[in-house]
Amino acid sequence: MENYLDLEPYDLVSPDGAITSLKPINEESSEAIVFIEKIAPSFVGFKIPKERIFFNIKSTLAQVGLNGVGIEYEIDEKKHCAQVKVLLNTHGRIAQELLKYLTVGTFIGKLFAADEKRRVRDPDYLFRMFGRSDRKGRPLLSLGGMQGSDDLILDKIDGRTVAFLSLQNGRIAYDDSVHGFLPTLAKALAANMHTRDLVRLHQEWKPFQPRNAEEGEILLVKSLPLHIRTVFGRVVDELLTQGYFHTTASILQPDTTASGDVYELYGKGKREITDIPLEFYTLEPYREYVFFSDRDQLQECLEDKNTLFKAFATAPQPQDKYTAVFIVKGEQMLHLTTDDWIARDIRQHDFPGSAHSTRQALMVDRYIDQQPSYPFLKSIDQGWITSQGVLLCRYFPSPLMKRLLLSDQVQRCLKRIYFQYPSHAHQSYFSAEDRSMLNDLEKFAIPTYWVDEESQSILQYVRKPEYDAGMFVPLDKVDTFLKSTVFGIYGSNLLRDNSDHMLKSLLQGILDMRASMKHPLLHANTPIAFVTGGGPGAMEMGNRIAKELGILSCANIVDFRKKDNSVVNEQRTNPYVEAKMTYRLDKLVERQAEFNLDFPLFVAGGIGTDFEFSLEEVRRKVGAVASHPILLFGESDYWREKITSRFQCNLKNGTIKGSEWISNCFYCVSTAEQGLKVYRQFFEGTLAIGKNGPVLPDGFVTVT
Repeated sequence: MENYLDLEPYDLVSPDGAITSLKPINEESSEAIVFIEKIAPSFVGFKIPKERIFFNIKSTLAQVGLNGVGIEYEIDEKKHCAQVKVLLNTHGRIAQELLKYLTVGTFIGKLFAADEKRRVRDPDYLFRMFGRSDRKGRPLLSLGGMQGSDDLILDKIDGRTVAFLSLQNGRIAYDDSVHGFLPTLAKALAANMHTRDLVRLHQEWKPFQPRNAEEGEILLVKSLPLHIRTVFGRVVDELLTQGYFHTTASILQPDTTASGDVYELYGKGKREITDIPLEFYTLEPYREYVFFSDRDQLQECLEDKNTLFKAFATAPQPQDKYTAVFIVKGEQMLHLTTDDWIARDIRQHDFPGSAHSTRQALMVDRYIDQQPSYPFLKSIDQGWITSQGVLLCRYFPSPLMKRLLLSDQVQRCLKRIYFQYPSHAHQSYFSAEDRSMLNDLEKFAIPTYWVDEESQSILQYVRKPEYDAGMFVPLDKVDTFLKSTVFGIYGSNLLRDNSDHMLKSLLQGILDMRASMKHPLLHANTPIAFVTGGGPGAMEMGNRIAKELGILSCANIVDFRKKDNSVVNEQRTNPYVEAKMTYRLDKLVERQAEFNLDFPLFVAGGIGTDFEFSLEEVRRKVGAVASHPILLFGESDYWREKITSRFQCNLKNGTIKGSEWISNCFYCVSTAEQGLKVYRQFFEGTLAIGKNGPVLPDGFVTVT
């Protein structure tokens, strides 16, 4: 796969071949042996029957009346070469004269592999290209103009798409100067130079002459300039007007801006020829200029989690290898193999830092070059990959790839990123730089998906509106997450108290309350999300109850796996989490700030819960969040022991002067009914809360 991306030739054609032996038959014909070397390994002709391989003479030769028909083919895949016996026939005096100048070493043509599987069968494949352009503004398909033309008629004949190109009135003739040009032309062909424009210098347009072929002469006719950048075109001889034949220069390549305006015909027809029939063959999937929105089968594959998991199962092993593959069509996705992936063993090392800027830049560039996604992204950026598609990676791309991922061309071509693991070293846990890049990708409209083995689901990264933080959310819950009012619980990961029934009744009451409320945060159409730390104990209780009630169950999960000198109890992720974001341990505080709860709830907890309580206090004090009520589950005596002495100390010493009101944001409730009473008053606007509310000596309100 990686070798393919470095090749510029299209896989349906070979390079030009040169004459190695030339045997005259008579004045009008010769037999040539043409040797073609350095054929790309991807050349389709190595894989299909020989009868579908055709010799295509250079159009320059055809335009002066020299035709070349391949009669014997020897194809050597191992040596990447081919040898073709070609019968050279002349049509007209100019061609006969040129034939005398051809020598061993002259490049005269190439091979074309007319693979049946690549033949365009549905006209819609071409119709959708009208009006579209490549990155340089050149039409993908048109005849004479950006929007196409009424002179280009697409039809379906014998199971293939055929375009009929209307011909302009008149024909092309040569002035006398062409005879003196022929020796130069022969030398230019021996040097494999581009010669088509040179030949045109000796051509004259005769607008009033009829388009009739004369026996023994070449007929040169013109259509409007045909722009094709998405397919190969090939003249269909059997559909030409009876009595006319096209030279073997019948292939229109997609790498010119206006190919196919001159056609070389011979024979003798009773009627004037009026159009040229073309059939089409698709390019390699990467180079078809196909838009993601047109790939119905690929989109269906991406909506099926089983197909995605099967695709990732084809990635090279072992698991610690970095792997990536760029997918542009559904068929490619369904038949993905290990060989389609790029696999790399990346050497991890520390960067020297900005104090050694030159060395730092060099090491960063080398690190980027090692990434398995780099060859794909580089090919997109340089225009070798032109079709839009999706990137599959075993590991979430390194933040150092951001420069390339967000470049203009990649951003236009890369429509989605799918990965299995957030990190090679930290497995399920994202770094701060990772989360920053997730936000950047989201802003640049590159959706990112986690193919999560733990939950056996596909999760999309979604940033919560008005926040610089988001979560990976099940595909069918994205709209719920975006519009939701968020409740959440803080408490011990060690204790399971008797709050289950109370929490379930409270959340059910909130769901029921929506019908009668018209508050921006709670009304008939308000979805509810519930966020925890994702671990056991109180967190597991909250996620389980949320899932039971059909509330979106979310978690901000920290890497609490045991480490040397750790005094943190290892916390496994509970099985009830649907949406999540993960954090490494050094970003514990940052993680806590990104809970972004509209309505927090507290149950009994230890040092972590104390920290979370203080953070919610500070957020309200400084105005980072609005003064919404916070519920304290349990007996008031417990919360007095935990809160009151601290509040009274601050109050006595004047260290919370002006912020004493913060005490009216906390409500101790011992039943679900009491909690619902607080919420109802808040949503109805009758709750005494905030800066203008009372100061409570306990540091909280005890609800009765």
